[in-house]
Amino acid sequence: MLESTKIQRRQSEIRQQLSELAGKSEPDETEVRSMEAMDSEYRSNEVRLRAALIAEDDERRSAADVLENRSGNEWQDLVAGFELRQVALNLDEGRVLDGKTAEVVTELRNQGGYRGIPVPYEALETRAGETVASGVPDPVSTRGLIDRLFPDSVTGRMGGRLINIAAGEAEWPVTTAGATAGWADGETANVGDPTAFQTVDRPLKPTHNLGVQMKLTRRSLKQTAGIEQAVRSDLRRAIQVELDKAAFLGTGANGQPLGVIAGASTYGITETAVNAAASWAVFRAAVTRFLTGNAATGPGNVRALIRPEIWDGLEGTLFDSGSGLTEWDKLTRAIPAGNFALTNNALAAPSGEPAASNVLLTTNAGGEAPMILATWGAVDLIRDPFSDAQSGGLRLTGLVTADVTITRPEQLEVLTGVE
Repeated sequence: MLESTKIQRRQSEIRQQLSELAGKSEPDETEVRSMEAMDSEYRSNEVRLRAALIAEDDERRSAADVLENRSGNEWQDLVAGFELRQVALNLDEGRVLDGKTAEVVTELRNQGGYRGIPVPYEALETRAGETVASGVPDPVSTRGLIDRLFPDSVTGRMGGRLINIAAGEAEWPVTTAGATAGWADGETANVGDPTAFQTVDRPLKPTHNLGVQMKLTRRSLKQTAGIEQAVRSDLRRAIQVELDKAAFLGTGANGQPLGVIAGASTYGITETAVNAAASWAVFRAAVTRFLTGNAATGPGNVRALIRPEIWDGLEGTLFDSGSGLTEWDKLTRAIPAGNFALTNNALAAPSGEPAASNVLLTTNAGGEAPMILATWGAVDLIRDPFSDAQSGGLRLTGLVTADVTITRPEQLEVLTGVE
């Protein structure tokens, strides 16, 4: 039993005994001495109780931290040992899942309903020792609810927040009006009238489902040494490409979420028509608008999503013929090169004459991400046992539920007609 509980019980007993003695009109000397002793003990116990509550609160906080870290580490250890090969063989041959893979699947099934076998997103990340086109990256650590979906996601590079929701809907209230300041015009005058504190909700709803299909031949299923990496790599890349594309170019129709660029007018994002060649001056003007709108504290806070053709034009145009500096050199002196994300997937191809495309600029004002890309639960992996039955193959469908929203439109700007 906790020490504070023991003290509280004793205090209750003292109060009960004191109430009985206080009810007597003429207590004798023994009863008076007893009341004085219990009163002294009661005051002493109050000091002891406060000390016990403080000590126990510290112990609770310490235990909670240990439990939270232990739970997170245990989940990461389980996911690190998740074998997608077991999932494929279970769907193809009915082989029973075992080990860490079985534990992860059981845990995910307890959190939500799946028609097939749930596969955690972390299991699709590239693991240490696996060679990809850009080298051998380090594994990504998952932190509670919010995690990195993929290390090289364009959405993540643009400062977007990538989260995973177990179930249900989620909303992010954003403050639009609040405290005001004003001077009193005179000794007896009042200060300015207040304005109502107002917020706008940015909802995320599990109404958009992405399907990723994969066909495994009988030969590939028997090549157990390579099937694990190949399946994870293909699923990961297919999901990443489509989610990145939807985050920026999603139309909001035909089952797609509404992307940041396609839905700029709906979200209230500023769209500035450039209709000129890409240059440092174009980006400088946009950075200035962010600075005056309190969305950035300097050029280093700005991120830019551009097409490779825009980079080619900037790199191929001289800013100063005498020094040999290009527009790209001048631009990256103010905005770090690492803040630029080049993509041919998340931005539409240049069109028109001369060819022009869009550019997206973002900032993380106050540490808050400009946009949110959410996924629900895990990848629901379902087997189609009929389509490839004659050849002994296996056809898989992975279902992903995702949605996109923004936090503050002031943290984003779309430049159109950048030639």
